[in-house]
Amino acid sequence: MAKFLISGSYGPEALEAAASQGFQGRISYVTALAESLGMTIEAAYYAFGDDDIVLIGDGDNDAAIALSLAVNASGAVAVRVTPLITAAEMDAAAEKIPDYQPPTT
Repeated sequence: MAKFLISGSYGPEALEAAASQGFQGRISYVTALAESLGMTIEAAYYAFGDDDIVLIGDGDNDAAIALSLAVNASGAVAVRVTPLITAAEMDAAAEKIPDYQPPTT
């Protein structure tokens, strides 16, 4: 299983609806939605700034993509899914770095 950072920004109407329905309820809903795809949500937070909601999820690429497609298709929330990479995975990849020659003029 892979880990993902799932971050989103509510549109004005969705933010108003989430506030009136309760923010914990939205976390519960998104957690259940992710679980229906075989993902688990390890942490969920609200934030201010560029993102309104930030989650750490565990699952496969297909589940993360499906979750992103479903939420973004609604138009109410703009979601970004970022794969998270461990230091060990970075070290393993660094062992495979090929000799790359950039184009020159």
